[in-house]
Amino acid sequence: MERIHLTNINILISTLLLLFLFGNEAQAQEVPYGTINRKAVVTRHNLVLTNPNFAGPTQVGNGNFAYGFDITGMQTFNDQFTTMSQWSWHSTPPPKGKNPASFKKTLVATHGRMIPYDLPNPQEPLLTRWLASNPHRFNLGSIGLVLKKKDGSIAKIADLVNPSQRLNLWNGMAESNFTIEGEKVKVMTICDGNKDILGFRIESALISQHRLSVFIKFPYASLDYFSNGSDYTKPFLHQTTLSLVHKNSILFHRRLDSTSYRVGCYWTGDGRVQQLAAHHYMLIPAGNENSVEYTFDFSPSKITFPLPSFSAIKYSSAKHWAAFWNKGGAIDLSGSKDSRWFELERRVVLSEYIMAINAAGNYPPAETGLVNNSWYGRFHYEMYWWHAAHYALWDRWPLLNKSIHVYADNLKSSIQRAELQGYKGARWPKCTGPNGREWPDVTHAFLIWQQPHPIFFAELDYRAHPSLQTLKNWDKIVEQTADFLASYAYFDKKRKQYVLGPPIKTVPENNDPLTTENPAFELSYWRFGLRTAERWRKRLHLPPNNKWADVLKKLAPIPVKDSLYLQWENIDSMWTKYNFEHPAMTGIFGMLPGDGVNQKIMEKTFQKVMAVWRFDTGWGWDFPMLSMCAARLGHPEEAVNILLHPYKKFNFDEHGFVGGGNPYPYLPSNGGLLYAVAMMTAGWEGDNGVHEPGWPKDGSWVVKWEDLKKAP
Repeated sequence: MERIHLTNINILISTLLLLFLFGNEAQAQEVPYGTINRKAVVTRHNLVLTNPNFAGPTQVGNGNFAYGFDITGMQTFNDQFTTMSQWSWHSTPPPKGKNPASFKKTLVATHGRMIPYDLPNPQEPLLTRWLASNPHRFNLGSIGLVLKKKDGSIAKIADLVNPSQRLNLWNGMAESNFTIEGEKVKVMTICDGNKDILGFRIESALISQHRLSVFIKFPYASLDYFSNGSDYTKPFLHQTTLSLVHKNSILFHRRLDSTSYRVGCYWTGDGRVQQLAAHHYMLIPAGNENSVEYTFDFSPSKITFPLPSFSAIKYSSAKHWAAFWNKGGAIDLSGSKDSRWFELERRVVLSEYIMAINAAGNYPPAETGLVNNSWYGRFHYEMYWWHAAHYALWDRWPLLNKSIHVYADNLKSSIQRAELQGYKGARWPKCTGPNGREWPDVTHAFLIWQQPHPIFFAELDYRAHPSLQTLKNWDKIVEQTADFLASYAYFDKKRKQYVLGPPIKTVPENNDPLTTENPAFELSYWRFGLRTAERWRKRLHLPPNNKWADVLKKLAPIPVKDSLYLQWENIDSMWTKYNFEHPAMTGIFGMLPGDGVNQKIMEKTFQKVMAVWRFDTGWGWDFPMLSMCAARLGHPEEAVNILLHPYKKFNFDEHGFVGGGNPYPYLPSNGGLLYAVAMMTAGWEGDNGVHEPGWPKDGSWVVKWEDLKKAP
């Protein structure tokens, strides 16, 4: 009996010891789908705003269409906020007598050959400028309140008393409340879940006092590099025609040069429309009630009447957003002891909402999404990874599939681009609109780190959908991409190595493209691309590609000096002169899985970057990139700290937007955060089976998660 008693005590002690050693780690776990109260996670981060002068717009939208508004629930006081769609593109007529297709490219010496590049041509300045600025996205129109004070003057934002706005993230509806001269105003703002339709419900005694109406005004498109897509100073360059459909329904016909679209409007009760100026109208309620509802339908073609009611739009929005939140990955940090859990979870949830509105449409987004125009509203192919790759790890493939077609769409022109330059395969563009046409620019001509992206996306797709159909869907794109990677690499006979560049623009874009050679990030990404393309051939039971294998074997090593990775080979004074912009070396073992990387050198490089880098010169996606590097190196505390550090360039405001001096809002920050958090949680290929490998194991973080996927 005594021996049994001692044995039981030993078992108890062993059990307690195991619980002590491993109990904290067990708190972070993947849980079955449906375990997390997703609605509770989402709604505890509903926007609640009281500052009438907030920087960024509150938005409602559906991925292809977005409406940004101020504290009133409409575009009443901020004429920088926009109504934008994936189809709202415009081009001015080309310069007289000029054909864009005949633009003269510039020949640049490239390893003994003269290769044509799309560079600004001083002999064709007008056509150069036109190609740069066309096409551009434009603001479809501005819709706001006209609020009259008792003395008949128009109220200003300073006249609002106790303004507040609440955006329900779960159903996509915003409610805005404020008071003017003792009279309350309530505005509900909603967007249809599938169509470019807005709904508003306005409640106030000001309606019956004939002191509240609604305006709609239409701008010409802006030709500025960065803008809100609006130019109200050129009324003679566009046309607006109004037609009455019914006593409470009207239709606006809009034309900007060769671009045309329509806007339908419906309101409840009796009311009338009054034109205030060219392209500027006021919708005036009858005034016999204290509430009115408006519906606005935007379309590039036909609009069908009657338009849906506010209630119907509200139902569509609620259905759309509930489906979004209930599908794909989810993460709950509320059990954490670290007091910062709420802020990190807030950043995640708001980023999900922001990206679903601005980066889940039929084309890749601009870096500022549908909020405003950055780079004329066009999309950057190197940034597409930061905008879209997170959808794969959050298992939201229907959203990613909406825009991934750009590779198939532009395959033919990319093959032609490569062929014109004497390369094999497909050379993907850097920055385009829906037409896929590149524009003359030094960075656009020489940047290459977007080239392996299609292979990365193909691999994500196959990991999620390992089928013959997936292989067939991507086969030609993978093959043509890899052919270019192998063809672009130049064999230096003296070195007996393949080299990248010159000319080349590196990730941070702060190098001389005509002298730079062998940048670190591109060398590692080239290896990943060629290695993965070979795996693709193996899956298809095809023989190895000898050229790919030769380049992969003989590609120059990632440059090293003093046991530290360099941005590019033979860079001068990197840690004092070039320690700004993107620390791209950290991306080779974080964003990328580390092809060609020595982990000891990577560890020293990461520590050096954290010690001396000028992060105030960076961009928002630098920090998720650093965080992923820390995670792969086995520094989970550092990985979390980076995502929460108050860097100016990574400061998530009340809307969840990031600016910090870069274009505002800067959406790659949000997409990068989502990818990093998913990777830290679900892990990555080669994580040795460690659960939640990017999170500390000291019990400070309790991570419950569903349906997140491993990174490559």
